[in-house]
This record gives sequence, C-alpha cells and structure tokens, in this order.
Amino acid sequence: MFDAIAWALGPAPQGGAQGGPQSLITSFLPLIIIFAIFYFLLIRPQQKRAKQHKEMLEALKKGDKVITSGGIYGVVDSVGDKTVTLKIAENVKIKLGKAYIATLRATSEEE
Repeated sequence: MFDAIAWALGPAPQGGAQGGPQSLITSFLPLIIIFAIFYFLLIRPQQKRAKQHKEMLEALKKGDKVITSGGIYGVVDSVGDKTVTLKIAENVKIKLGKAYIATLRATSEEE
C-alpha cells in the first residue's frame, strides 16, 4: 500500500526546477510589475490631482467664480478656514465646506 505512494512521490527533479533565490524572484516578478503599472497609471495621477485641488482651495479668494461638486455655479463671497460662502443669485448666499468646491470657472464662460 505505501509502495504506490512512495513511487508516486519519487525523487525531486534535477536541474532548473529546484527552489532558490532566483526562483523566488521570478515568481514575484509579475506581482512587482503589476504593482508598478497600478502605481504609475492609477495612484500617482490621483495623488497629483488631489494636490492640485488642495492648492486651488488654498488660493480661493473673494470674487472667484466656482462650480461646486453638486453642480452649483456661484461667486465666492467670503472664505474661511474650512467654509466658503457663495453668492448664487441676488441676495442669495449659501455656506458650504471648502472641500465641496470642485473647480474654478474661467471668467470668459457664459453666465
């Protein structure tokens, strides 16, 4: 009964199939390449975009024309540390978090 198991296992193959440091590196190489691709195509551009958005929020000043993440067009009336007051119509002002300002509008855009 144990003879069949012993013959089935047999001796380890000789040659390049032995485990070693080179085998370990070649087995992890695809994972390293995939991580590098994800970093340069997804993670790095997202970090760059977040940095640009943060700089834009820090540079906000009264009179800037902005669009909120909810799609509201307005003009900055006042800027606080964490809040912004927007004028969206005559005698209509709203207060919202700075993080909800999506982008600045160009002054040449239509009203």
